[in-house]
Amino acid sequence: MEICTRCGKPRESIFEIKCKRCGGPFKYVIDFDYKDKIRENFPYVKEWISLGEGNTPLIKFQNVYLKLDFLNPTGSYKDRGSVTLISYLHQQGIKRIAEDSSGNAGASIAAYGALAGMEVAVFVPENANPSKLKQIEAYNAKVVKVKGSREDVTRQAENSGYYFASHILQPQFRDGIRSLAYEIYRDFKQVEYVFLPTSAGTLLLGVYEGFKHLLESGKIERMPKLISVQTEQVMPVCASLKGLKYNPPEKVTSIADALVSTKPFLLPEMLTVLKETGDCVVVSEDEIKEAWKYLAKHGILVEPSSATVWSAYQKYKVNNAVLVLTGNGLKSLSVNVK
Repeated sequence: MEICTRCGKPRESIFEIKCKRCGGPFKYVIDFDYKDKIRENFPYVKEWISLGEGNTPLIKFQNVYLKLDFLNPTGSYKDRGSVTLISYLHQQGIKRIAEDSSGNAGASIAAYGALAGMEVAVFVPENANPSKLKQIEAYNAKVVKVKGSREDVTRQAENSGYYFASHILQPQFRDGIRSLAYEIYRDFKQVEYVFLPTSAGTLLLGVYEGFKHLLESGKIERMPKLISVQTEQVMPVCASLKGLKYNPPEKVTSIADALVSTKPFLLPEMLTVLKETGDCVVVSEDEIKEAWKYLAKHGILVEPSSATVWSAYQKYKVNNAVLVLTGNGLKSLSVNVK
């Protein structure tokens, strides 16, 4: 069952994208104990449209552990959400879908949509990373550039006439991210801190639901502290959580081009999670560049957006921590990090 996170109303059908009563997002209700076979924790998926996602390495790096989720098939953690959402929509007979994305989610939805035989249109900001747009187009998806804000992009996708397979609003996408928490538990057991690049909120909320399920199933003794990481340019979550002054930029120019949600729709849900079990850290452009260079010099090539977690970890300096590296650096070689 799926219910609205804000008023509790059950979702009527897959065509109710936002709650008719209050306009809130829906979430999947987990009413069973955790199962060791990870896919059995997603009972609404009967047949997986899979590219071999998940089961990414967790490696020891100095005094911390790195979850190399950039090694998913399309180069980002978003594949965990895409495989779940596209598999579910395929079961429902959906053939034409629209997505709004700055890059990674669009590429992921395009790839899994292609495998499912769907017609895919991806709406993107006009200043989106060119390398990511080429990747989306390689999967035979239609790319539609939109002038204006990130909200303008969403609006056009929603009104496109295609089924709106939003990675932000569709509960199955966010729910698919639970698998990341399950893998960290499987390989690490009781982790104390998990650092997560944070933008629209799908990663934070999905990982939270996964660890919450493990806690309620008696698999872990306590929730790990989830550390959201944002940039100085795009920090609505940190600003709201800590009462910081923040004016959203009209145009995001940060090298962390995957972290662009200046006014995230899921902000209330993210704040609820972080107030319960987390914190938020802001990192500067220079700190991101230094982190990117440092990781690359040690053989780990990630997007600048992913390198933010290494910057944040330098401020926190805790033990028993996992840093989630979300995007492949091959996507961002055109970005100037000098």
